Amino acid sequence: MKRLWIIGAGGFGREVYDWAVDVRRHHPRWDIAGFLDDNPEALAGRPCDLPLVGPVENHTFTGDDLAVIAIADPRTRMDISQRLEGRVHWETLIHPSAIIGSHTPIGEGTVICPRVVITTNSKVCEHVHINAFSSVGHDSLIGSFCTLSGHVDICGNVTLDQGVFFGSHATVIPRARVGEFARVGAGSMVLRAVRPNTTVIGVPARTIAALK
Repeated sequence: MKRLWIIGAGGFGREVYDWAVDVRRHHPRWDIAGFLDDNPEALAGRPCDLPLVGPVENHTFTGDDLAVIAIADPRTRMDISQRLEGRVHWETLIHPSAIIGSHTPIGEGTVICPRVVITTNSKVCEHVHINAFSSVGHDSLIGSFCTLSGHVDICGNVTLDQGVFFGSHATVIPRARVGEFARVGAGSMVLRAVRPNTTVIGVPARTIAALK
């Protein structure tokens, strides 16, 4: 039996562990081996059935090991994936309650949480996080390393470039484009294009900061 490692033992990491248990119950193709986290106190004071085995950088993976990065920040996720390139295979984790439309490819390392709906002819690239109760409409593109927090609504024909972060309950109207590594605040509504490396917030969403 292969082993699955969860990289990141913070709040989202512990959620991903629960979702992985659900996935394994339906498709027992691997055992869940443990958390990897550079913070040895990541689980302190938080009961969890999965142990924190050690830091990420020094871990030795076997040839059949799989991993998923359960860290919400897109840049951190990208950095870890690059550092571990060629050392481990990436698992794509899709909760059994998610609905995935036809002709909708899902990239490796992606995590799709409970009650997510992704409709037809969309594409989800590598190492994307789509949290619980979020939705992606038809013909949309979700770039690598994007994070959609809970209850995010991406309408049809939307393009998210790589590394975009959405706070919970944010919305993007049809045909809008959000530039790479932009951040959309919780509860915001995107009505037009968002420039790369900016933070937008509000209804309608307006730029409040430019990121370095």
